[in-house]
Parts: sequence; structure tokens; C-alpha cells
Amino acid sequence: MLLEQLIFTFISFAVFVYMFFRMIRNNDTTYVAVLVVQAIGIALNFMEVLFGIKLNMLFLIIKYVLAILVPIIVIILEKREVYLFEMINITKAKIYIMFGNTKEAKQALLSLLEKNKNCYKAHKMLAQIYEKEGGMRKAIDEYVQAVDLNKNDYDSYYKVAELLNDLDKKEDAAQMLFSLLNKKPEMYDATILLGEILIQKEMYKEAANVYNEALRYNPMSYDLNYNLGIAYTMLNDFQSAKICYEKAAEINSLAYNTKYSLAQIALIYKDLEEAKKRFLEATEEEELSADGYYELSKISLIEGKKDIAIKYINLAIDINSKKIVEKVKKDPIFIPIMAKISIPFNLEENIEKEDKKLEEKEIKAKGHLEEMAEITRHLGYNDINLLNKNKKEKREVTKKNKEDREIEQKEIQD
Repeated sequence: MLLEQLIFTFISFAVFVYMFFRMIRNNDTTYVAVLVVQAIGIALNFMEVLFGIKLNMLFLIIKYVLAILVPIIVIILEKREVYLFEMINITKAKIYIMFGNTKEAKQALLSLLEKNKNCYKAHKMLAQIYEKEGGMRKAIDEYVQAVDLNKNDYDSYYKVAELLNDLDKKEDAAQMLFSLLNKKPEMYDATILLGEILIQKEMYKEAANVYNEALRYNPMSYDLNYNLGIAYTMLNDFQSAKICYEKAAEINSLAYNTKYSLAQIALIYKDLEEAKKRFLEATEEEELSADGYYELSKISLIEGKKDIAIKYINLAIDINSKKIVEKVKKDPIFIPIMAKISIPFNLEENIEKEDKKLEEKEIKAKGHLEEMAEITRHLGYNDINLLNKNKKEKREVTKKNKEDREIEQKEIQD
């Protein structure tokens, strides 16, 4: 028994001295807590030795845990680069965040970074706090430092690109996303965001390439198939767009915007039966119902069914009178039935309903399809192909002129 106590005293005292000198060397008062815990364990041992108090099994376990086990665990964690001060401050920050006290959480993390500027977890947690608070530039700085410390942190890499895009630095965001996808091509969110940026910049061919590559990893993604359809639509590749929209509609049968797009493509290729079927499906979506009935009315007029045309156009006007009446007045196809169209007397008081559920890219693609369907109404198939070719050439010339203007402006600034 005496030998056991002597061995315990020697080991516990040696560990205590080691931890004390670590505190001095690192200038870290966090070790005080460990030293206090050790001191309690050592005190229990001295009570046993000096006063002859026999400790029961519970107190013996407590003595060993406090005096030897706790400091040894701290030493092992530090050998694995999990430092006590870091562990305590990260834990404190998590608790503060849990209770919504981001101010104290930031303070704990900043204190940690003062002692260890290469703490990856602190940089990432601080970035997340800044992002939630709306401090996007500070968040970007912290995410960048997190990525520098952990090259495999693709989520932080993506966050930098996302925040750059929010700051309207789309070129920088796109470059980062291209770089990220080179390292992790299956990263879904990065593909979606990059495609969005490219479509906004009217780089439809590049967007199509990005979506096609991503479909190798996520072939059943509705968004990828649908967005690829939009890219092909804007490239006037309507056959490829049709395949993408059909796949998207197959994945999500409630996505009525795909059905509206398919209806317009059917109109472009003069497949009236397919167009009617798809437009009727699209009218189930509130945002598309007025336009769907409007197009069904036009098809009925092409087929010579004036009564049905009147029924559909009046349904469209009931849903969105101001928008539809303006379209009717501009389209000569409605002249034969104009007298039977129910135009409200208080039209100016009607507020035009916006396509709130449709994104900018969807509205643009929808408008483009409607324009192409209208143009091709009087054309044959050969004319349609020729029109597609001319549109492509015109787009390339426009792009070249835009690039020339940007070069001239840069030269003037220099």
C-alpha cells in the first residue's frame, strides 16, 4: 500500500510540474484549471498518507482521474495538436452560438486566433458568424484563411464563390467555381451556381457544357436538366432543349414551367396537338394559367375554332386582364373575335400580376420561346432552321462587338 502511494506521489508530482512549466512556457492561464484539478487529486492522496484516512474505491478512482488521468489526456491531445486553450475556446464559442450570443462567441474565437492564428476551426466558425450577420467581406476573408489551412475544405471554397456572387463579383465567383469543379466535379451546388452565373452573363454555350458535365454525376437532377434546357433554348437548339425539358418533366411531374416550354417548342415545330396538351397542363400552375389560356386561344384561331378561342381568351383575361388585353391588342390574330372578347371597363385600375414564382432566367427563356413561336408561325421548317442559323450569327456578332467595346473602355481608362 505504501509503495503504491509513493509511486502515485512521484508520478502525480512529476505530471504537475510538467503542466506548470507548460503554462509558463506557453503563457497560457488555461492550464490553471488543469493544475487545480491535479491539486485536488494530490490532496486526496496526502490525506490518505498523512492522516491515515482510508479512501473507499470511489475516492481512489477520483484521485487517480484528477491527479494523473486528466493531465495525461491533455498532454495526448496536445501531441495530436488539439490544444487545451483551443479546445476550451471552441467549446465556449459553440455554447454561445447555441444560445444566440454571437458577440461572446466572436470574442472567444478572436482570443483563440490571437494565440494561434492557424486555427482552422476558429477561422471557419468566425466566417459563419460574419456571414449570418451580413458581414460578407469579413466572412470571405475568414473562409479564405480556412481554405488556406485545409485545402480539402470544399464547402468553404464554395462559400467564398457564393459570397463573391452576392457582392456582384461574378467574374471572380465564376473563376473560383471553375477551379473548385476541377478539383471536385461532382459538387452539385457549385455546378448550379456556376451555371446561373454563366446564364446571367449570356454565356449559354459555356453553361450548357457545365450542366452536361454535371449530369454525369447527377443524371436525375431536375434542376440540371431544366437549366440545361434553358441554355439550349437561348442557343436556339430547340430539339436538345425539348429532350432536357421532357427529362425534367419526367423527374418532376408538377413542374408546369417545363410543360409550358415544351408547348412553345411544339408550336415552333407546328405540332398543334402536342402544344395544346402541354398548354392545358401548364394552366394548372397559377403563374402560367393566363399565358396558357392565351396561347390555347391562338391555337384555336389557327384551327378555325372561334368559339373555343373566345372561351380561352376570356378565361385568360379573367386571370390577368391587364397583361392579356395588352397582348391581344398587339396581335392581329384576334381581330376576327375582338368584338366578343370581354375587356373590363376599369382596365387601368387592374394591377398586372407578376410572375413571382418564375426566376429571371425562366422569364427570359419563356419570352424567347414565345417570340420564336410567333416568328415561326408563318414559316416553314426550312425557314425555321435558317432563322436559327441567323440568330446564332447575330448573337456571335453582338458578343464580338461587346468585347471590342470593353477593350476600348479599358484602353481609355489606362
